[in-house]
Amino acid sequence: MTENKTQPTDARVEDYLSAIEDETRRIDCEALVRLMSRVTKQAPRIWGGNIVGFGSYHYKYESGREGDAALTGFSSRKGDISVYLAASGTDQEQLLARLGKHKMGKACLYIRRLSDVDSMVLEQLVAASVAEVQRRYG
Repeated sequence: MTENKTQPTDARVEDYLSAIEDETRRIDCEALVRLMSRVTKQAPRIWGGNIVGFGSYHYKYESGREGDAALTGFSSRKGDISVYLAASGTDQEQLLARLGKHKMGKACLYIRRLSDVDSMVLEQLVAASVAEVQRRYG
């Protein structure tokens, strides 16, 4: 069985953040570190080279595939900030309706900048996602 590419690394979160050239994006990512640290009560770690992850959990699918993943996290991408959430969670649809300007994939929330969204709603989304992951995987 192949190993996941996205593993925690020893890279420094501070180095990742300081390498973000756009000042507004860097400030937004620093704010996300504070928000996710507060919600998870975990220190950030770099996963796979470009994801700032918080906490971890072990999953095992019926297919036999298993591994570890961050409870939640984000990555500064070319166009948006990707926020990693559970694919569904308690009140997720209602919270997304109140969030502000965003796009939602299966388990990835895309936001251009934090000023586009309600940070209190974002914090609720992250907390609900973490609770859902912990409920599913212990």
